[in-house]
Amino acid sequence: MIRTSNLTKRFGATTAVDGISFEIGRGEVVGFLGPNGAGKTTTIRVLTCYHPASSGTAEVAGHRVDLDPVAVRRAIGYLPENVPIYTDLRVEEYLSYRAALKGVPRRERRAAVGRAMERCGVLDVARKLVGHVSRGYRQRVGLADALVANPPILVLDEPTSGLDPNQRRRIKDLVRELAAEHTILFSSHILAEVQDVSSRILIIHRGRLRADGTPDQLVGTASGRRLHVEARASAEGLREALSRVPGLVVESAVGTTEGYARAVAAVPPGADPRDAAAAALAPCMLRELRLELPSLEHFFQQVTEGREPVAPVEAAS
Repeated sequence: MIRTSNLTKRFGATTAVDGISFEIGRGEVVGFLGPNGAGKTTTIRVLTCYHPASSGTAEVAGHRVDLDPVAVRRAIGYLPENVPIYTDLRVEEYLSYRAALKGVPRRERRAAVGRAMERCGVLDVARKLVGHVSRGYRQRVGLADALVANPPILVLDEPTSGLDPNQRRRIKDLVRELAAEHTILFSSHILAEVQDVSSRILIIHRGRLRADGTPDQLVGTASGRRLHVEARASAEGLREALSRVPGLVVESAVGTTEGYARAVAAVPPGADPRDAAAAALAPCMLRELRLELPSLEHFFQQVTEGREPVAPVEAAS
């Protein structure tokens, strides 16, 4: 549904997007992550025909963005980070106007507007002026605008910006529901939110694609795994037993009460040494044997905090 190949966008001497390539298939919910200035919004604006690419190609729903922008716009429902809305129209009037612009037939317009308002939770402010509703409601009106023509693809740039926790939860639930009918590209700075709703994640940094994979795949390639062990043994005996497990590096081992000791060991990325550790500690009574995985936030920091990762896209896929 969405395909880019060596997509590049320059603004004068500044390269905002530097040769990124990816594909998004039908029915996928893809989180699009990156720090401020990474090139996320520029990529989205190229895909939605707001900016022309400097080089490379982009296709949406089988249409080249540079050759058939009208067909691309028909296929996309776009929610920008800062929703542009006519504040002197009532919510219902604004959505009806937007439906007309998007080619929704007159006989279907009222039903389309009602359906979009219901799904986005703005029926209770349908008769209010857009300028008189809260920022959270404006965000939801913008989402209803993206949905009103029922496009096959939704591009959501920070859809929960300005929403309270309950409203964010409702938007996340709505995105999950929409995944049954739409392909969704979802950008957010809230990593846990992206992890909750995305089947796949793209991370862009300094204009380049740094990672592409499922949340589990990305976290699986990150360093920072730890094995936590508590067993009936001396601290030195526990350290010695764990040191015999291939790949484990014991970071600490201390004695506790009742003859138990607790240890923490570093684990190589992707490894799960619990069975080997249990075998090495077989004579001891185990109270805890837990593998602590790095978070998506930890992986994101590794990719974007100035260090060049080792082929993260290939590793994840």
